[in-house]
Amino acid sequence: MNYEPFLETGEDPTESCNSAYLELFSYKVVFPTIRIKGEKINGVLDSVYFCIVTMTTVGYGDLVPNSAATKLLACAFVFSGMALVGLTLSRGADYIVEKQEILLIKALHMRQKLGPTEILKELETNKVRYKCFTMMAVLVLLFFVGTVFLATIEKLDFVDALYCVCSTITTLGYGDKSFSTKAGRVFAIFWILTSTICLAQFLCYIAELNTESRQKALVTYVLTKKMTNVDLEAADVDENGIVGAAEFIIYKLKEMGKINQEDISLLMEEFENLDVDQSGTLSTCDLSLAQSGQT
Repeated sequence: MNYEPFLETGEDPTESCNSAYLELFSYKVVFPTIRIKGEKINGVLDSVYFCIVTMTTVGYGDLVPNSAATKLLACAFVFSGMALVGLTLSRGADYIVEKQEILLIKALHMRQKLGPTEILKELETNKVRYKCFTMMAVLVLLFFVGTVFLATIEKLDFVDALYCVCSTITTLGYGDKSFSTKAGRVFAIFWILTSTICLAQFLCYIAELNTESRQKALVTYVLTKKMTNVDLEAADVDENGIVGAAEFIIYKLKEMGKINQEDISLLMEEFENLDVDQSGTLSTCDLSLAQSGQT
């Protein structure tokens, strides 16, 4: 998608995508009221419930399309729903998690009086880990709320209620157990959307934590590894037999995977463009000449 028109007008391209999606959603809500079959309760409620179950890929099967047009619309809707709802709600989930991280740090360090600086340092050091803890707590709460609701309102026994919660949150949606009451479907509209997105976010945080752990292990290995003659030759970029501080830092950063040769080439190209007098150093005179040359 070309975002240049949006950048010129200052409009967020995701807002336009969401607007188009809402138009599709509105049409989808009205259309299936007479084009879906199954355990119907209320026209509009059933339509919204069908939309949520479709776009989260839960697919219980208690309500299904009943015409070729609705089936085609559902095919398009499930992909657009997964992408746009996932994008929008994941941002919201990230925002909520970041707000709760500070409270979590304070709770874990109740006996220590941490000031704002210490909290920010701790947050920066273990940011992904705290995100995992926070999202795990939210998921446990959603599991509990969903299980209790299904047991009390939908009259399922504990095992069936837990089974339905697990199959819903993981989007398996076997369909043998689902929300069949009016109150249940109202609850499901919000609960299914929240729980499926939270699980997806939690799995993303787990993957991010794993990547971060591997990166830290690599950094530790690079910092503790003894420098050899081979390393010295590799770090000697200008091949003068001497490795300066800049060459040493660049070599270590490359070993850590922080930068690569392409990044270095781009930075060197920018430096050469700014170094108008080709002295090998930058000065205010170079910057003035570079800016005047651009204008």
